[in-house]
Amino acid sequence: MKVSDRCKEMIKHHEGVRYKPYRCPAKLWTVGVGHVLYPNQGRLPLDQRDAFPLEPNDNRTFSKDEVDGLLAFDLQRFETGITRLFPMVLTIGQNDALTSFAFNLGLGGVQRSTLRQKVIRNEIQEAADEFLKFTRGGGKVLPGLVKRRNDERALFLS
Repeated sequence: MKVSDRCKEMIKHHEGVRYKPYRCPAKLWTVGVGHVLYPNQGRLPLDQRDAFPLEPNDNRTFSKDEVDGLLAFDLQRFETGITRLFPMVLTIGQNDALTSFAFNLGLGGVQRSTLRQKVIRNEIQEAADEFLKFTRGGGKVLPGLVKRRNDERALFLS
C-alpha cells in the first residue's frame, strides 16, 4: 500500500528536508529527506568516510521535484517492507504510521518490535501505545522523537 501525502509531509516535517548535500552524523553524503547519495560510502569504516568525495554533479542545490522523487524512491522500500511484515489489511492511518516508524527506525527494528506482534494479534490500542516506547537516542529521551511518536500514534489510531 502506498503512503498518503499526509504521511509524506509528516516524514518531511520530522526528518527535515535539505536541498544541498551534507554529511549526516554517520558521515555519509546525504540530501533531501535523509537520502544517502552513495550507498558504497556506508561500507567504509567510519574514520575513512570523510575522504569520500562529493561528486561534482551532486555539488549543487537539488530542486523540490528532485527531493520529492528521492523520497518517493526511498519510501518504496519501506512500503514494500510494511506489506511484508504486516500481512493483514491495514487502515490508511495504520499503514502511514507504520511506514513513518520504519523510515525512522528501520525495517529490522520494526520486524523485531513488540509493536509488530501486537498489530498481528489485532491488539490495536496496545500496539498504538508501543510507539511511545521508541523515544530514545543515545540513551536519552529526545523531545523530537517524543513528538514524532505521538504523531505516529495518532495517525495509527485515525
